[in-house]
Amino acid sequence: MTWPASGADAPLTPLGSGDGSFSLHSAAFGEAFHSPRGAVREAFETFVAPSALDRFSAGDVVRVVELCVGTGTNTLALLHACEARGLRLQWWGLELDPRPLQLALASPAFCKPWEPALLLQLQNLAGGERLLWGDARQQVLNGLPAELRGRTHLVWHDAFSPRRCPQLWSQELLQQLAALLAPGGRLVTYCAAAAVRAALQGAGLQLASIRAEGAVAAGAWCHGTVASPDPLPTDACLRPLGPMELEHLASRAAEPYRDPGGDADGPSILAAREQAQRAHPGPSTGAWRRRWGVGGAGDTAAPQ
Repeated sequence: MTWPASGADAPLTPLGSGDGSFSLHSAAFGEAFHSPRGAVREAFETFVAPSALDRFSAGDVVRVVELCVGTGTNTLALLHACEARGLRLQWWGLELDPRPLQLALASPAFCKPWEPALLLQLQNLAGGERLLWGDARQQVLNGLPAELRGRTHLVWHDAFSPRRCPQLWSQELLQQLAALLAPGGRLVTYCAAAAVRAALQGAGLQLASIRAEGAVAAGAWCHGTVASPDPLPTDACLRPLGPMELEHLASRAAEPYRDPGGDADGPSILAAREQAQRAHPGPSTGAWRRRWGVGGAGDTAAPQ
């Protein structure tokens, strides 16, 4: 991934979040690392719960690829959940910038909610060979072991939003991530942008929304997306895409981000998409918004 100008040196500011847990704000991307709900709450509601770890039995190996490790909050939630179920975790993480994890592990506010043994596991992962540093696009192609292809149970995607970091939401990268999934595997993300969902569908995956009960009034009709090679259940966590979301996928917002060479910068990807959207046969995003009374979309990054 290519940072915005001076992004590697841009400040990362500690930030409180809705549940009181530690987060950061990136000056380079102009976004917080976590939703207003709170870092720990988001990790469990948006990533752990939709992963349906209860479908595995104690002693099973669970292979996970985590895109954008950031502060490590999601990783800690995963470690906690796997330990509680007696699962054996095989984890690979992809991250560009070591600073968020360093700042988090040095912060008493970050460490407070977690057992010391879990923090030690995170430190060990941070220093191990399975945390791959650098451009995630190249690491997916060349850094991850070839045997993960078609054998990965979970892919967690938690990059900055598509408008801020389109490099990590391209049609090409999402196809590569989809190819990692085992039968029944799940790609889990907070993002509900039509461009991302359309690219996942184009990669042969079936979609479900992560329920966000009581959040519609705040503009967040869901807490993200789960995609799988196989049909997904309707349950307390997941629901089928509704009529509004299906129409979203028919609008110009569904024009994907494209990065055929895997090395384009953000402005180039955005400019190419905007040009392609002008030729898209579907209704404008504005028309879709007006039809459904949609404003912002909270932490789902949906109406883009």
